[in-house]
Order: sequence, then C-alpha cells, then structure tokens
Amino acid sequence: MLSNCHFKFNNNQGKALFVLCLLFVTGTGCQNDIRESEDASIKLITLDPGHFHAALIQKSMYKEISPIVHVYAPDGPELDAHLKLIEKYNSRAEDPTKWEEIVYKGPDYLQKMLDEKKGNVVILSGNNQKKTEYIQKSVEAGINVLADKPMAINTKGFQQLEKSFEFAQRNKVLLYDIMTERYEITNMLQKELSEQPDVFGLLEKGTQDQPAITKESVHHFFKFVSGSPLIRPQWFFDINQAGNGLVDVTTHLVDMVQWEAFSNELIHYKTDINMLSARRWTTSINPGQFKKSTGKDTYPAYLQKDVKDGVLQVYSNGEMNYTIKGVHAKVSVVWNFEAPEGSGDTHYSVMRGTKANLIIKQGAEQGYKPTLYIEPVKSNDAAYEKALKQGIEKMGKHYPGLTLKPIKKGWEVVIPEKYKVGHESHFAEVAKKYLRFLKEGQLPDWEKEALLSKYYTTTKALELALKN
Repeated sequence: MLSNCHFKFNNNQGKALFVLCLLFVTGTGCQNDIRESEDASIKLITLDPGHFHAALIQKSMYKEISPIVHVYAPDGPELDAHLKLIEKYNSRAEDPTKWEEIVYKGPDYLQKMLDEKKGNVVILSGNNQKKTEYIQKSVEAGINVLADKPMAINTKGFQQLEKSFEFAQRNKVLLYDIMTERYEITNMLQKELSEQPDVFGLLEKGTQDQPAITKESVHHFFKFVSGSPLIRPQWFFDINQAGNGLVDVTTHLVDMVQWEAFSNELIHYKTDINMLSARRWTTSINPGQFKKSTGKDTYPAYLQKDVKDGVLQVYSNGEMNYTIKGVHAKVSVVWNFEAPEGSGDTHYSVMRGTKANLIIKQGAEQGYKPTLYIEPVKSNDAAYEKALKQGIEKMGKHYPGLTLKPIKKGWEVVIPEKYKVGHESHFAEVAKKYLRFLKEGQLPDWEKEALLSKYYTTTKALELALKN
C-alpha cells in the first residue's frame, strides 16, 4: 500500500498513470492529495472560525476554488457551529455545495497551519483580538488573506496592519477584507445616482451639524442566520476581544462613505482624514438575554469588569464626525438585543448633493426593507424631472425594470425584487471580486489606500472617544 502520495501530470501518459493509481491505491492521504492536485488553483484555509461570516464565504461554490478546505482551530463550540453550517449548505435540497472540510483541532492550530501551508488563501472571521496577529503571520508566511471586518480594533492594531501590508507587498500576496454592503442594491444605486451630475449635482461639503454624508445602522445581538437562531460566542460581548462599537460595524459604514464618494480618488489617511468628534455608549444585556444569545447561564470572568448591578453593559454603540477630503461625514451604529418581530438590522444613509439628496431608509414605513428616495433641492422643476427620468432610463440598461414612483418630497426608486438578494448572498460577490484581484496579482491602488484609510478612521475615532 502506498501512502502520502503526491502526483503532478502534464501529459496523456501521466493521466493514464493517474487512473492506475486510483485503481490500486487505497490510502486516504494519497486520495486527498490526488484530488487537490486535479482541482482548481485556489485552495482555502479557514483559521479559527469564531463568526458565522467564515461559513458564508462557502455558501456558494466557485470554479476557481478547490472543494477541499483545510480548517485549523481549537476544539470547541465555535468550530462545531462552523462545520454544522458548512454541512447545512452541503445537504440543502436546492443547489447543494460540495465542500470537504479537513479539520485539524489543537492548541497549536496557528503554528500547524503555518507549518503545513495546505492552501494559498486563508479565511479569517472570528475573535477580533487575535485577527491582526493572524493576518500578519499569514502574509509573512506568503499566504493570501481574505478577512472579515474589522482587521484592527485599536491604534496598536492599525499600526500592525500597516506592517502587514508591507509584508504582503514584499511576499506578493493579497490582503483584503469582506465588504458586503457594496453589493446591496440600494447602496449600489445610490452610488450610481451620485455620479450623475444632472441628477445629483456635486457632493456638498456639509458641516458638522449637517454632514454631507450620513450613515447609520441598527444591529441586533440575537438574530437568525440561514434560518436558524444564531448562537454568539461569549467573547462577542467583550470589547477587548470583539472591539468597541466604533471599530466593528462602523467599518462597513466608513467603507461606504469612501466607496460612494471617492472611489475614483486615492485617499491618504495622513492628510485626507480629520476626526472631529467621537463618542460611545453601552447596551444592557441581562442574564436572560445573555443565555438566549450564547446558551450560557452566567457571564464569564472576563466580562465581570463590564457588569453593573447584575447586568452586562457592552460598549457596542458609537458615533463619529469627521471630514474626508474636506467633506463632512457622520457615521453611527446602535446595537439592540433583538429586533421587533418582522424586522431586522436596519440602515439609514444620506448623500447631500447640490441638486438632490439621495436617501436610503429602512424603518417601519418601508416594511423594514431598504428603500431609496430622491429628494430634489428645487421642487416642481420640470427640467430636473426630465433629467432624472433620463438618468433612470440609462441605469435601466444595467438594471432592467427600475422605475420612479412620485412621493411628496420627490421620488422613490422602485427596484425589482430580483435585485434584492439579501445579505448572505453578498459574500459570494466579495469572493468573486477577490478572485479577480488574485488573478490580476494585485489590489487596485484605490482599494489598498481606502482599506488603510478606513481602519485609520475607525481606530482614530475610538482613540478620541476614550479621551472623552
């Protein structure tokens, strides 16, 4: 019996030998190596998956990616939850995936991954306190990284992230984060409308009291993912491990500010970002809510520092006011425990232009579904209405079915349901873009500068809030 076999054939004779090996070899290690050698060039590693976003990357299959994924993690419920989600995708009735997870469990999981290097792209989504180290170790080892936000949760982490980019460039590997909100249809259309001078005009500069760009979101600790209640790890409630609210979900919002308003301009954080004010506040999580979210009856020892009168106080909320290239922006995030029945996470966004304001709302009036509105600066302007209809007609070539519905202050953009694919589907779009970057061998200059500027903004906001 042969074992630990490795094969690499480039001609018909080699393929014939390959078939013979399949007939005679029974060693499982050999079979795995054969499968990998014949599969796609991208081989995934999942490292310490502590957040469900790691599994969502694998909710779809990709022709460029091998179905064999090597997982390195400590044994425990977080790993079990990750593997259960993958199995759920593999066993679903409609369009099942075909992932094969090869798992290494042990306290030395990080070093084992670095020593074995079973893949060329590592997926990171979990404990944010560890993530910055994982990023640096991976790129130092010559492994590409696709990481969930946030990549850094404080100033020290940002400085380490800067070094990681230097290592990535030196080792010719790509470092990128998972920005799903760029693929939500109302965000996409808001951006495209803002790029039409006849519809939007020019982006206002704004003031601190009336920013030109406002991004607000409301999130919930207890929610359903892929149809099942989400069990959070206990560390998710610890700001030292998950990060303050100012550096977590706000990453998406800061990214949207940059992507919508300045995606054609390099952003240099040392000169283009100026933090004006920042604050943070807590969400109360009582013992019953904590058990519902984590399955645990008591707060762990590391959370006792945040318990007051028997109730956990989590600094999950934050607000920042800053300028980017002289434009005033406001970003804020609020975490409640659970959404009202029939609702979920919500988003509010405003871009103020000289001809119109572009507004996304997702409240009760909208049935908790993101809805895009256009409010012209001048009312009853026939010339503007004509230009707007022409703009929507032009966009309809890429988004057939877009229409306008008159409202009191302007128009609602009526978006066909086929474009409202949902948050979980956006992960595949991120993965596809990252695969294009891998094929090209580099990140676009804008993406790299924007990524560093984004984490400079969030960590700078926390630095300022902690002084107040």
